[in-house]
Amino acid sequence: MTQKDGMKKLYYGDNLDVLRKKIGDETVDLCYIDPPFNSKRTYNQIYNRIGAEDRAQAQSFTDTWVWDERAIQGYSEILANDRGRFQGQLVELIKGLHGVLGEGSLFAYLISMALRITEIHRVLKKTGTFFLHCDPTASHYLKLVMDAIFVPTGGDFLNELIWCYSQGGRSKSWFPKKHDVIFWYSRGKKWKFNEDKIRVKYELLSQKSSTSFTKTDNEGRKYKEIYGPGKMKLYKYYEDAGKVPYDWWTDIHQMTGRTAASGNEYLGYQTQKPEALLERIIQAASEVNDVVLDAYCGCGTTVAVAERLERNWIGIDITYQSVSVVLRRLESKFGRAIVDTIITDGIPSDMESAIALSQKKDDRLRKEFEKWALLTYTNNRAIINEKKGADVGVDARAYFMTGKTNNAKIIFQAKSGGVKRGDIATLRGDMARENATLAVLVTLEEPSRPMVAEAKAAGQYKHDTMGREYDRISIVTVREIVEGGKRLDIPMSLEVLQAAKSVGDGAEQLGLLDPEGDLDPEGD
Repeated sequence: MTQKDGMKKLYYGDNLDVLRKKIGDETVDLCYIDPPFNSKRTYNQIYNRIGAEDRAQAQSFTDTWVWDERAIQGYSEILANDRGRFQGQLVELIKGLHGVLGEGSLFAYLISMALRITEIHRVLKKTGTFFLHCDPTASHYLKLVMDAIFVPTGGDFLNELIWCYSQGGRSKSWFPKKHDVIFWYSRGKKWKFNEDKIRVKYELLSQKSSTSFTKTDNEGRKYKEIYGPGKMKLYKYYEDAGKVPYDWWTDIHQMTGRTAASGNEYLGYQTQKPEALLERIIQAASEVNDVVLDAYCGCGTTVAVAERLERNWIGIDITYQSVSVVLRRLESKFGRAIVDTIITDGIPSDMESAIALSQKKDDRLRKEFEKWALLTYTNNRAIINEKKGADVGVDARAYFMTGKTNNAKIIFQAKSGGVKRGDIATLRGDMARENATLAVLVTLEEPSRPMVAEAKAAGQYKHDTMGREYDRISIVTVREIVEGGKRLDIPMSLEVLQAAKSVGDGAEQLGLLDPEGDLDPEGD
């Protein structure tokens, strides 16, 4: 089986459910995760002593990791261990941590990770390995969790990799915090390590090749000789062969925006990691056609690199916005045809699943129906409105061509129920405030005749380039989207998306790609 004919799966949903229900035992060669633990805050917040000055910064953390029903259920599941799913050492560790940490945000986070790492351990092949990306705030606790899961069944801790970088701010109160931690564990006693695939030039490791390699062999290759312990063995190192990186990496730059180091891969995703980092990991610990899993795939760096390196891959994310970014990223990088080769799971494809998404009670998924509906209808081109305040009624925006150098705005609203004629009048007011040319209401319910009449009363817009007229206010039903394949058909372009960014509507938050398949070089 070649990689082109192999596995490319993108799951939309809670990774714990996906891992347990959709991924079989011992089917994955390499797993890398970068969980959404937003811990680059003050260390005290871990212990629930959040001062007023940190509360706003910590909001995204506490919104995600709180001691709630999910955490209580997970804790009870581990303690009961009625299916024998958890290692005894893990059960005892969690019991001990409960006494140390109490029922707060950190303990809730560790419960969540223990549940998921247990499943990752299960799906790894006997020769498979696991990379967990975190930072020093909780790395010591995470290592205890992984030791308790991997080591008792014959696995091992292989490396604590330190990824060093210099970007970002500086502190006047402590040494600058400029590294992440990546733990590497094996499922069994044998694993893959392709050292020749990851060699780098000596100068990248701060080793002066001009002074170190002073000898030349008969073929003109520069080398140096070093004696081993006791000078019993002579080691010969060739300059052009490069060197396997140590366990501290300084040659891979952090993603900090549209910089020379970030190149054209920057998507504006808050926690985006550079492709060079994932390339080193995937090259080191897997082969062509192996299966690479990222259970928190975010903006899709892992799956994009896995695809480029001819690996099979599985990506999972709980937000449709991330799934949308991944699909657009892959389409941009590998062409439109790749989308047809990807197996997607969990994305609503009929009215039943769309209704189910709209009725989810999980606070984490409160806005998922809106995002799915709008991103699906706009072919992942919409700019989701994450702001709160006066423009709360506008769920998304997009920009369309009106000529070779001109563009105009279109605003969107999605509703899962309770639509009425007054919603159209409100949308007309939003259009005036936003200076938008067009507006679209996407609704789960069928619109009433008065609603349709109110929308038609807004008139039409003549698009000279397209030579056709569009309703200024359109009503699109979810049924039309999932059963009829209805999509936004107004032309967009790279220039339009650049204009979208210039007016500050947050295009960079989504990582938009232009419709022609190129990344926006301005950073959206």
